[in-house]
Amino acid sequence: SANLSVFHDSSGLGYELLADAVLALDPHNRITAARICQPLIRWRHLDLHRQTLIKTQLNRILATESLSNDVYEMVSKSLQ
Repeated sequence: SANLSVFHDSSGLGYELLADAVLALDPHNRITAARICQPLIRWRHLDLHRQTLIKTQLNRILATESLSNDVYEMVSKSLQ
């Protein structure tokens, strides 16, 4: 959250990087993985382009097999 201009770059690479980190961490530490989802679940206050990019990453996380209940709950609730 310290470098918002890069994280919210219009390329979506910041969102992809965070989603990659969530997916890599989830099998090892589900609670921390769920916590680092926070910047992605606050997508509603962003412009439409960035909302679409974030929702793509959230759906990618949800599509992952053997996703922990913690991460699943956090991500699925944010998309409702």
